[in-house]
Amino acid sequence: MSSKSWNLTMVAQGVLWILLGLLLRLEPGTATLPLLMDSVIQALAELEQKAPATKASHTASAWLLSAQDSGPYDPLHHFLLRGRSPKATDLDPPPLSSELQGLTKEVARHGVRGRQEYGVVLAPDGSTVAVEPLLVGLEAGLQGQRVVNLPLESTANPPDAGPTIPDVGATVSDVRAIFPGLKDASPDVTSTDVGAMSPNVRATDLDDGATSPDVRPGSPDVQVTPPDVQASSPDAQAKSPTTVDSLLVVTLAKDLGLTFLQVPHTQSHPGLGTEGCWDQLSAPRTFTLLDHKASPLTTAFLNGALDGALLGDYLSRAPEPQPSLSCLLSQYYGAGVAGDPGLRSNFRRQNGAALTSAPTLTQQVWGALTLLQRLEPAHPQLQGISQEQLAQVATHASKEFTEAFLGCPAIHPRCRWGAAPYQGRPTPLQLPLGFLYVHHTYVPAPPCTVFARCADNMRSMQRFHQGARGWEDIGYSFVVGSDGYVYEGRGWHWVGAHTRGHNTRGFGVAFVGNYTAELPTEAALRTVRDMLPRCAVRAGLLRPDYRLLGHRQLVPTECPGDALFDLLRTWPRFDANVKPRTARRASRRSRREPRPVILPATDLQ
Repeated sequence: MSSKSWNLTMVAQGVLWILLGLLLRLEPGTATLPLLMDSVIQALAELEQKAPATKASHTASAWLLSAQDSGPYDPLHHFLLRGRSPKATDLDPPPLSSELQGLTKEVARHGVRGRQEYGVVLAPDGSTVAVEPLLVGLEAGLQGQRVVNLPLESTANPPDAGPTIPDVGATVSDVRAIFPGLKDASPDVTSTDVGAMSPNVRATDLDDGATSPDVRPGSPDVQVTPPDVQASSPDAQAKSPTTVDSLLVVTLAKDLGLTFLQVPHTQSHPGLGTEGCWDQLSAPRTFTLLDHKASPLTTAFLNGALDGALLGDYLSRAPEPQPSLSCLLSQYYGAGVAGDPGLRSNFRRQNGAALTSAPTLTQQVWGALTLLQRLEPAHPQLQGISQEQLAQVATHASKEFTEAFLGCPAIHPRCRWGAAPYQGRPTPLQLPLGFLYVHHTYVPAPPCTVFARCADNMRSMQRFHQGARGWEDIGYSFVVGSDGYVYEGRGWHWVGAHTRGHNTRGFGVAFVGNYTAELPTEAALRTVRDMLPRCAVRAGLLRPDYRLLGHRQLVPTECPGDALFDLLRTWPRFDANVKPRTARRASRRSRREPRPVILPATDLQ
């Protein structure tokens, strides 16, 4: 590596250390800037401008180390990351503007207290992201060396004793050789390519094939099928891992393990991936969770952890010179890193499923808990827990995360797109339902590819349905954009107004756009064909034997467009036996109605 490239890497690392130090030194307060990802990027850019290459290497890193050591002691984080960082004293960071210092007060630490979630920001794609795990992932990626050998015995150190320098067993290029489930996403790679294995299966027992270190996570049209892994519990003779990937441990594995230690191994975690609402979208300041039973593993935390893992993985493999962190985040939360539209926050779940697998994540969770148990023998959650129990927790946590989060589409709640209130009293559905009815919106005709346009389309359709049609709300249960997201309409629990005579029997799902002559994106199609119904079945909302129908099969209409309907007829769950007369026989109400006429594609009922 040239001295210039080394300098640039140290600048990026130093800037990140400074920002983390500022976050940890300040007590939570009231931000003077809105809690937006753009504000975090602005803070990074300001630090980068004030930290030239001549001063930003060891000094900035060491200053942050001293700042973090003065905060809450995290033995796992210190062991994996701080042990390889320079030590120094009496170092001052470049000052941030008063506005950005106010922002750091709000995003210092992620936490959940009651229904309020702290340390999160709103990203341009409409998702909410926890800042702390994002920055930790960047930090781990910048260090490059990720595979760390675990100590054989307890290595607990008091907080004032300083971190124990870990034994780094491999460089980044060796990571996938040691953890074959940790893989690059490419068009022919799915996460089911790595079969389920017990945590005691060795890496050498798998033939995963070589992958190029230059392959980036896949584009939105790359099929990434999250695993329906039924990983068996490890036997009593299973041996604990001897190495871990520091990037996965500090972003995901530790928190998954500690959270699932509190959950019986036969149950799904009730608060995994809880969403929430901002007080306002233009200048957000307060984020309130929708479920009072939310665990710390909220959607925002998991988003930040995935973003940190994906970007950390990118940085650990990126050729020199590496991009500035402000530029990297701007691209990732924008059009895509290095011009790749697939490597952006909209597709974090698909890329996360391609980055790792349930068996590999099981190893990382188990290794994280084992390491924490050795570093902190008095940890209240780990005292008296055997290796077999840790392995069971790791298997359960990884299975739930990959199936219930990575394997499910990201759904923006109604508050995220600015829905107007329901007019009237919603009627509850009798779940589970047996049908999925597919529509296209026709108008708006162009597919929406960014959050702002998709949210505007949702508000426009709701105004039309409530105003011109006189309905109580937007008719659809869910709407699928071409931006990687599903938008909640009436949702899983309320009767919709999408398929006349059949609204109580199935969910109405619409693609934004006119698909008379063309098709939605492959990512959008995969969401409706595979991900959304699979997760609905898993959650008990849709029957396992559900059938899929096009709108025109039940109501005389051109919806969902000729091109899309022709494709639907090839899908496994499509029911070709349903005739239009089924709609007239569906209920007494439909028999009282006059014979239907051919409806425009925008008429749903």
